[in-house]
Amino acid sequence: MELLIIFAFLAPVIVGVGSVVALDRPMPEPKVLEPEAPAPAPEPEPEVVPVPVEEPTVEEHAVAEPEPEPEIVAEPEIELETPAPAAGRLARLRARLAKSNNVFSKGLLALLSQDDIDEDVWDEIEETLLMSDLGADPAMELVDRLKERVTIEGAQEADSVREMLREELIAMVDPSMDRRLTATRKDDKPAVMMVVGVNGVGKTTTVGKLARVLVAEERNVILGAADTFRAAAAEQLTTWGERVGVETVRSEQEGADPASVAFSAVEEGIKQESDVVLVDTAGRLHSKANLMEELGKVKRVTEKQAEVGEVLLVIDATTGQNGLAQAKVFTEAVNVTGIVLTKMDGTAKGGIVVAIQRQLGVPVKLIGLGEGADDLAPFEAEAFVDALLAS
Repeated sequence: MELLIIFAFLAPVIVGVGSVVALDRPMPEPKVLEPEAPAPAPEPEPEVVPVPVEEPTVEEHAVAEPEPEPEIVAEPEIELETPAPAAGRLARLRARLAKSNNVFSKGLLALLSQDDIDEDVWDEIEETLLMSDLGADPAMELVDRLKERVTIEGAQEADSVREMLREELIAMVDPSMDRRLTATRKDDKPAVMMVVGVNGVGKTTTVGKLARVLVAEERNVILGAADTFRAAAAEQLTTWGERVGVETVRSEQEGADPASVAFSAVEEGIKQESDVVLVDTAGRLHSKANLMEELGKVKRVTEKQAEVGEVLLVIDATTGQNGLAQAKVFTEAVNVTGIVLTKMDGTAKGGIVVAIQRQLGVPVKLIGLGEGADDLAPFEAEAFVDALLAS
């Protein structure tokens, strides 16, 4: 009971004290709410402008045609050359031959036209003939003939002396020798010609020029590039052939067997029914027995296809009497049938023609009078002598 009275007394006191304390506490400042920042306005979307759609044309509805393939332009064909006629070439080249040697036209004629020709003059005439590469025996023989005619005829006028010398020189050059080239098919096979000689005499060029001579005579020709040791020989020969429409058989293998190439050339000539097969061979020293034997092998292998009817030995006319030693060895190795004298337009002396024919018994069949493509001419005894005596 007492507790209840105490609690009743104290309750108002506790409530009053609590109210006072609560009133003394400072009041919190009212919180001011800041306005929120407005959200950024969205960017306007780009205006879509409608593109007018064109109605497709009739062409667009059509199926597209394929593009044309690029046109293949053929390489321009090599324009074929027309060789000069072979007949009469030597006469047309007379001026060049006349420039190469004046021993006959000036030296001899001057000596023979003297009023008094004594033994000293005859000795000088003989020496002049030796200087022309005529050779000792032919020179002595010609002097003896001239002595006899001068003694008998007694005429020493310039024209008479010239005609006398002309007749004797023609006789020594021997127009009776058969200088025709063996260029006719035999036994239904082409004629085969081999061209041989030492290094540097112009064999490949001679083969190319000879092809032109034969083409000018309307013969069908095949070339065989059997010079497989000189790198540029086959290419050079091919170029010569292309200029006149003549095919060249060659090997792409460096250092190929020359006999094999020659064999293939003749085989192709038989297949194409050609008139002539011209075989170029490598230059070789006549003093090398093994090289000469190889040349013999080329001929033997070639003749398994067709007979080699012509072996032409090319000699540089400027070498004079030195060319005779070469000629003898080649003749023994491959039975030379004809001589080709090149470089007669330089310092060559015309007497070499007589000397070679006398010692070998082989005729000069062709003569080269310059660097031109048609400067290889069939040898004609009278035209040759006339050129030597031209003033």
